[in-house]
Amino acid sequence: MISLTDRKIADLELKANDIRVSIIESLAAAGSGHTAGSLGMADVFTVLYFAVMNHDPKKPNKEDRDRLILSNGHIAPVLYSTMAHAGYFPVKELLTLRKFGSRLQGHPHRTSLPGLETSSGPLGSGLSQAVGMTIAEEMDAGEISNKFFYCLLGDGELNEGQNWEAIMLAGKKRLHNLIAVVDRNNIQIDGNTEDIMPLEPLREKFLAFNWHVIEMDGHNMRGLYQAFLDAQSVAEKPIVIIAHTIPSKGVLSFQRDYRWHGAPPGKGPEDRVKKDKQKEVALKELKEVRGEIEEKIKNLNKE
Repeated sequence: MISLTDRKIADLELKANDIRVSIIESLAAAGSGHTAGSLGMADVFTVLYFAVMNHDPKKPNKEDRDRLILSNGHIAPVLYSTMAHAGYFPVKELLTLRKFGSRLQGHPHRTSLPGLETSSGPLGSGLSQAVGMTIAEEMDAGEISNKFFYCLLGDGELNEGQNWEAIMLAGKKRLHNLIAVVDRNNIQIDGNTEDIMPLEPLREKFLAFNWHVIEMDGHNMRGLYQAFLDAQSVAEKPIVIIAHTIPSKGVLSFQRDYRWHGAPPGKGPEDRVKKDKQKEVALKELKEVRGEIEEKIKNLNKE
């Protein structure tokens, strides 16, 4: 793992902003897809792909790579955008999202794109896949394995009972190479999670199943990096990072509104921004964020 200077943090923030721009552009071109969670998880994906994970876009199948399992597959736009900016495929291909014949389907399909580890779609199945993969690695390599298995889940997805079977098994098996990340944005397609099916006390639930729990701000780059570093040092327990995120982070006009869960720019709620202006407004606001980051970098270069 790399050392994170203030300049490197700023570079990661700039990369996350670029990824958010690509998310907006690809969703607008598709005319369908999920905005809130994709924008909200851009910082987590940026830290994983550009600071934490052992992976190589030029050798996507190298044996010693870490594995990323996306359980909440509907936020595929952030996975695709991050992979494109990391060099797995051309950024311009993002504009084919959800089109017929595209490698970038609405939910990831493992054999369609180098670098995808699993197919996802049915919510609740990703953690079971990750547990199985981690157990298989333990059987093959034993305690000497340096691979990590990162499983990303939505908080609304935890309504699915299969998750808790996987959580129970991972705790029993003490799968210390398994690191789950829960996108705790408090929304799902029908409203706020605590109104629909309350999850709290979420931390205590994982603790009861013998997991090591890290709870944090999912937009703090340095904090995220340290959380993954800490997670990798835990022995004899699976680890969950409960990342508190803001739905549609980066686009102020869309933020914290559950109605953007499954709506793309151009088809979202109109009480803040009219549909025909949603892409334009989103890109404008992200450009303003980029300007703030560039100013920060300019000041750091003067020091």
